[in-house]
Amino acid sequence: MEKERQVLVIFPHPDDEAFGVSGTIAKHIQNGTPVTYACLTLGEMGRNMGDPPFATRESLPHIRKQELQNAAKAMGITDLRMLGYRDKTVEFEPEDKLAQHMGEIIEELNPSLVITFYPGYAVHPDHDATGAAVIHAVKNLPKEKRPKVYCVAFSNNCEEEIGAADVVHDVTEVADIKLNTLKAHVSQTQLMIKEMEENLKKQDPAVMARINQERFWTYQFDE
Repeated sequence: MEKERQVLVIFPHPDDEAFGVSGTIAKHIQNGTPVTYACLTLGEMGRNMGDPPFATRESLPHIRKQELQNAAKAMGITDLRMLGYRDKTVEFEPEDKLAQHMGEIIEELNPSLVITFYPGYAVHPDHDATGAAVIHAVKNLPKEKRPKVYCVAFSNNCEEEIGAADVVHDVTEVADIKLNTLKAHVSQTQLMIKEMEENLKKQDPAVMARINQERFWTYQFDE
């Protein structure tokens, strides 16, 4: 993994980081690279309330905020920023305004790498809107000042339309940190984690790959 000056991770929901990026984050932190995680919402419109349910619609934002803080601690992140947008409404934010906000964070931190969702290939409207705003913000910078942008994509058609991921990180050595990050989001991952750990014991190839590898697409700017 290439040594970075500063990494900025921008996702819309608590737990977005856990599935495909937490191992990469942990490795950067272990390499001495500062990592900032900017999370747009508290995922307050999430459908999962735990199993058995321990959250209500009123308590869920507070619970997910604490879960996000616990996940950041598990990864070693000390600069966690909760930006105060409302879950499931990011897509309705004016893109220029959202891009300006993302641009202000990028300008402040001057990261060498930004990680976000690949717009159009991240399934959820908030994912796509966040990725689009980040790309917009980076594109507004002079070419010589643009950080690399690694995008996460997982729609069914992503490889067919944008090709295979060009960056694949082996995060086997920090798999325990990744699992602890997933577990931190207990309201969302409780059932999944039980099944995942059982399959890991069986060395299920698909689950092993999901835990031990994280893949990214380097965004190619056309100008």
